[in-house]
Amino acid sequence: MPAKLSVNLNAIAMLRNRRDLPWPDVTGLGRLALAAGAHGLTVHPRPDERHTRHSDLPEIRALIDDEFPQAEFNIEGYPSEDFLALVEKHQPEQVTLVPDDPAQATSDHGWNFAAEAAFLTPIVKRLKKGGFRVSLFSDPDPAGMKAARDTGADRIELYTGPYGSYHSDSAKAAKELERLGKTADAALAAGLQVNAGHDLVVNNLPALAKRIPVLAEVSIGHGLTADALEYGMAGTVKRFLKACGW
Repeated sequence: MPAKLSVNLNAIAMLRNRRDLPWPDVTGLGRLALAAGAHGLTVHPRPDERHTRHSDLPEIRALIDDEFPQAEFNIEGYPSEDFLALVEKHQPEQVTLVPDDPAQATSDHGWNFAAEAAFLTPIVKRLKKGGFRVSLFSDPDPAGMKAARDTGADRIELYTGPYGSYHSDSAKAAKELERLGKTADAALAAGLQVNAGHDLVVNNLPALAKRIPVLAEVSIGHGLTADALEYGMAGTVKRFLKACGW
């Protein structure tokens, strides 16, 4: 089965937040994405709410519950106590933990699973006890997959930023793709499922899907939102679904 597509709404929220106005409508565009075939919606509610606001979460949760019950809600963020409380309040199907500093513009690296095991393991246990699927943001490093598994997580999310950044250098992109593929192979061997996200676009998704045919999910925001300016949200979702293999 091809990778499922989760549309990250943060870039839409950031555009809305430039003005004290209700548009673009974050939940409304999430509705268009799901109606066009997206499998889920992702948000990253940072502490300063510069992207998705905390007030967006109940609306998105209600949208999925009331209109698209087959879809999934994925909330990602650094696992502070405030973030964990937010997750437990809004009950996503998946929680993706990222090692972000609050001041970071965007996620730009994965966890050091061996070094952070004592920190991550009880958090993963708490989330799993709450009934959430847990995914951990990961650099392309096959050696770290056993430590990732030992935290109790269900999945990793491969950080694909470097792969996406080599959009004009096919040789470097191919080398980075192989690093991602070997990490996915190691994750699967360790018993983890594999998601991916960051700087994925229509042009680089097919190669990723071919190298990692068991990819469970891709979470895409910036590139998809940029394309939506040209093709509209529904048309863009269909383009990305096709690139995933649907």
